[in-house]
Amino acid sequence: MLSGKTVAVVVPAYNEGSQITKVLNTMPEFVDHIVVVNDCSRDDTRQRVLDYMDAHNTVPLLEEENDGILRQDSVYNRAELLVQRMDEEEIKYFVPSKVHNCSPNADRVILVDNLENGGVGAAIARGYKLCKDLRIECTAVMAGDGQMDPAELESICRPVVDEGIDYVKGNRLIHRSAWLVIPKLRYFGNSILSMLTKIASGYWRVSDTQTGYTAISLNALQGLRIHKIYRRYGMPNDMLVKLNIAFCTLREVEIKPVYNVGETSKMNVFRVIPSISWLLFKSFFKRLWIKYLFKDFHPLFMLYHLSFLTLLGGGLLFLRLMADVFESKSWTFSALLLFVFLIISGIQFLLSAMWMDMLDNDRLYK
Repeated sequence: MLSGKTVAVVVPAYNEGSQITKVLNTMPEFVDHIVVVNDCSRDDTRQRVLDYMDAHNTVPLLEEENDGILRQDSVYNRAELLVQRMDEEEIKYFVPSKVHNCSPNADRVILVDNLENGGVGAAIARGYKLCKDLRIECTAVMAGDGQMDPAELESICRPVVDEGIDYVKGNRLIHRSAWLVIPKLRYFGNSILSMLTKIASGYWRVSDTQTGYTAISLNALQGLRIHKIYRRYGMPNDMLVKLNIAFCTLREVEIKPVYNVGETSKMNVFRVIPSISWLLFKSFFKRLWIKYLFKDFHPLFMLYHLSFLTLLGGGLLFLRLMADVFESKSWTFSALLLFVFLIISGIQFLLSAMWMDMLDNDRLYK
C-alpha cells in the first residue's frame, strides 16, 4: 500500500520467459498485487510465473469493509445498478482468459492466461478489468521485458495516490539522456506519433505518448469502457483519447529510458506508424463529436469542421485550376480570389479551433 491505498501492477507478457522472473523479483514491496497477463506466450513465460507464485504467494491482504456493491434497488440508485450490471457482464467482451488463482484478492501474484493472443493492449485491458473488479485504488502498468525501472514506480503512483490525479505516465523524452540512449529510429517514430496524439487526444502538453509506464486511478477505470481499448501497439494513444473524452486529469513524470537489458523488441516502426496514424485520425473526430457536441457543446466543434470544409473546398478548386493549366486555359481573377479566400479562411478557422482546444484541455493537465 501507499498512503493507505491499494496498489496493483499489471504486467503484460508475451514470450518474456527470460525476463519475467526478474520483473517479479524487483517489484517494490508496497505493491499489493502483481497481475501478470500472459498473452498466449509460446515460450515458458507461464511456467516461470507459476513457479514464482508457488514460492511467493504467502501474503494475504485485508478485506475492504465496503465492497462497493449496491444491495438494494430503489428509484434513486437504478442508474448505479445498471452500471454495476454492465461491469459484471463486460468480461464477455475481453479476450477469452483464465485466472489461475482461486482467491485473487488474497494473493500477491495473480496469473491471467489469455487463451488467444490479443496484443499488448488487450492484455493490459484484461489486467485493468481484474484490478477494477478488486477495487484497486491505483493500478500501474509495467512491461514484462524489464525495460521499466521498478525504482521509479513510486513516483508514477504517488500523484494518483496522494493528489487524486486520474492518469500518470512516464516521460522518457525529457530525460537528459534521451537523445543518447533511445534508438534514433524509435525516437523519430515516437516524436511523430506524439505530435499526432496531441491533436487527436486534446492533451496538447503530452510529449512521450508511447511509453507504457503508467498509473491510473480507480475512478478513471470506472469511467472508461476498458474492453474497447485498442488491442495492439496503439493502446497508449487510444487510451489518452478515451481519458480526455472522460475529462480525466493527467500528469507526466520524468523517467529514464531503459534499453539493452535483455529485452527483445516486437515492434516494427514502419508498420506501426501508419496503423496508429489511422487510429488517431478516427479518434480525433470521435473526440470532437462525443466531447464537444454530445457531452458539452463548444464552439471549437464548429470551427474545426468549418476549417475542414473550407480547406477541402480550396483543395478541390486548386485541382481545378491545375487542370486548367494542363488544358492551356487562363485563370479567372474570381477563381484565384476564391481560392485564396478559402485557404486563408480555412487556416484561420483551424488555428482558432486548435487554440480553443488547447485552452479548454489545459485544465486537465496537472
